[in-house]
Amino acid sequence: MSKLTGKSAIVTGSGRGIGREVALKLASEGASVVVNDLDADPAHEVVERIRALGGVAVPCVGSVTATDFAERVVGTAVEQFGGIDIVVNNAGYTWDNVIQKMTDEQWYAILDCHLTAPFRILRAAYPVISAAAKAEAAEGREVFRKVVNISSIAAGGNVGQSNYSTAKSGILGLTKTLAREWGRLKVNVNAVAFGHIETRLTAPLTGAESKTVNIEGREIRVGIGEALIEQSKKFIPLGRPGTAVEAAGAVYLFCQPESDYVSGQVLVCGGGMGGL
Repeated sequence: MSKLTGKSAIVTGSGRGIGREVALKLASEGASVVVNDLDADPAHEVVERIRALGGVAVPCVGSVTATDFAERVVGTAVEQFGGIDIVVNNAGYTWDNVIQKMTDEQWYAILDCHLTAPFRILRAAYPVISAAAKAEAAEGREVFRKVVNISSIAAGGNVGQSNYSTAKSGILGLTKTLAREWGRLKVNVNAVAFGHIETRLTAPLTGAESKTVNIEGREIRVGIGEALIEQSKKFIPLGRPGTAVEAAGAVYLFCQPESDYVSGQVLVCGGGMGGL
């Protein structure tokens, strides 16, 4: 039997990149997965991929920043799978600028996505998790649930990312607080802080090339210059950026039963670079 058989999981931002690999990994270990993406096509593609591999998944399309999203994604997990065992707050992107040029829109867009959305999702999940935990305790059973919040080594500060660094630092505070609040419910709450991971948002740019992605009607510049990537490699002890599959593996470490007595911790997945 796979390690997550009978478990249900919510993974935000799981139509692409790291989130996609997390959803595939959890499903491969037996979890039923609610797949979320801002866009319908990537979400449905991942759902079909999981089903083709013999797993169970359903889509929940939409922005994590929408005021009704938390209740909708939690409701999807409860309606389709009967409850919630794992929550991975992964959805996110960067919208950089130095502070004197950063607009209120940039600031709040990133904080809303990386910090407010996870707060709302976990708040909405509480009644479901609490009711299940109380019922299990009354039966004399100890059942562990998992929350994995995604942070970044940028939580320690990074030029041009006051919004992103603040959000990723804030999620660590939320993680440590909920580890204390939800311990009585047998919920392990941990965080994974990523370093340089290869995704569409960090794809190499050649010369004067410029790439953008559309996020909620905004054209956001993505990609990293090749020179900066080469410079970054020099500071990574393992000598290269990580892959999305490797990043998903770090998240999975906190989802498996072997981590049942680990809570309130931050795991840096950066190839040896960075520390928080």
